[in-house]
Amino acid sequence: MYIQLDSQVLYYEKEGEGSPLILLHGNGEDHTIFDALLPHLTPHFTVYSLDSRGCGLSSPSKEYHYADMAEDVAKLIRAVDIGVPSILGFSDGGIIAMLLAIRHPKLVGRLILCGANLSPKGLSFFSRQKIKSMYRKDKSDMTKMMLREPDISEADLRRISAKTFVFAGEKDMIKEAETKKIASGIPDATLKIIPGADHMSYIVHNDMLANDILKFLA
Repeated sequence: MYIQLDSQVLYYEKEGEGSPLILLHGNGEDHTIFDALLPHLTPHFTVYSLDSRGCGLSSPSKEYHYADMAEDVAKLIRAVDIGVPSILGFSDGGIIAMLLAIRHPKLVGRLILCGANLSPKGLSFFSRQKIKSMYRKDKSDMTKMMLREPDISEADLRRISAKTFVFAGEKDMIKEAETKKIASGIPDATLKIIPGADHMSYIVHNDMLANDILKFLA
C-alpha cells in the first residue's frame, strides 16, 4: 500500500492480526528482509512492514536524514491510526526506532533494536572504511548519511521510556561497546549478543530471533 505523508510517498505492507508491530529495515534494503521472520509474527500481531524513503517502493527524497525518517514513521502511525505499536528496527531501522522513541515516546509501545549505533564512531574501523569506499564510488546521499549521522547522546537514551530489547551479533559491524552503551543507557533495557553472528546473519532473511521477539512482546 502507498501513502502520501506531506511530500513523501511511502510504501508499506500490512499483514496479520493482533496488536500493532512496525518493522524497519536497514540502509538500502526494503521490507522483504523480514520475510523469514514474518510468518512467526503475523499470527500474533498486525505487522506493518515499511520501506523507508528512497528504499524499495517508497519514493526518493532530496536529502536523507535519520530524523526525517523517524518523522515519516510518526506520521504513518498517526495517518493510518495504528495506535501505539511496538517497533522492531534493524541497523538504520534501529536508529530510526530510537529517534522515534526519543522524540515521540507516546507513539512507541515496546522497542526492539538490532545492530543499531549512536554515531558513526560506533561502527568498527573496517566498516567505516568500507562505507567510505562505497561513498567514493556511488556518491549516494544515503551512504553519506551513515558517515555523518546519527548523533544520539546518553541523555537522549535516558529519555526512552519504552521497554527495550537490544540485539547485536558477536561479529557485528557495530562495536560491542556501542551496543552495550545503548543497552545500559536505556532504562531497564535487555541485551543479547548473538554468538557467531555478524551484522546481518541473525535477522536478514532469518527467523533466529522469533522466539525472543515473541516472548518479549507477549
